[in-house]
Amino acid sequence: MTLKSQKISALPSEQLVPDGLANPLVPTLLSLSKTTRALMGIRLTELGLHQGQDELLIALDMGEPLSVSALSEKLFVRPSTVSKMLDRLCAKGLVDRVPTARDARLTLVRLTEKGNEAKTRVRQLWDMIDGELAGKMPPAGRDSVIGALGTIDGIIGSKLMRLR
Repeated sequence: MTLKSQKISALPSEQLVPDGLANPLVPTLLSLSKTTRALMGIRLTELGLHQGQDELLIALDMGEPLSVSALSEKLFVRPSTVSKMLDRLCAKGLVDRVPTARDARLTLVRLTEKGNEAKTRVRQLWDMIDGELAGKMPPAGRDSVIGALGTIDGIIGSKLMRLR
C-alpha cells in the first residue's frame, strides 16, 4: 500500500501497541514520527531536499554562522551526520563552510542567499502541512496536544543529551 492510498485517521491505541505492552505512548510516538517523516520526505523531494535538510536550514539564520558541533546539538544528531548533510547542501549552493581565523580546526557554516530562499520554502511547506493537520483538530485540542508533545520532546531531549 502506498502512502497516497492510506487513509489518515486516528488509530485505536490497541492497533499500535504490541501484545503485553501496557503503555501506548512509545509506540504511538514512534508511529507519529515515522508517518510525519514519510510525509515530509515526499514533500521535501518536491523542493529538491532530503529528510533532515529542512531542519538544518531552519536551524541557520542569515548572517549568523554556526559550528558543526552547535548544529549537531541543535538537531540532536551526530556531527558526522551534520557533515554529510552539509556536503549535499554545499553542493547545491545552499550553505557555505567558512574557516575561522582564530581556530583552524573550527569550521563555521552559514546560510547562503539561495539557502535562505530554500529556508523560506521549507517554512511555507511546514506551515502548509501544519495548517492541514491543525484544520482537522479543534483549537483547544490542538493547543493541548502541542503542549504535551513539547513536554515529551523536552524529556526525551534531556535524556538524549545525558546519554551522549
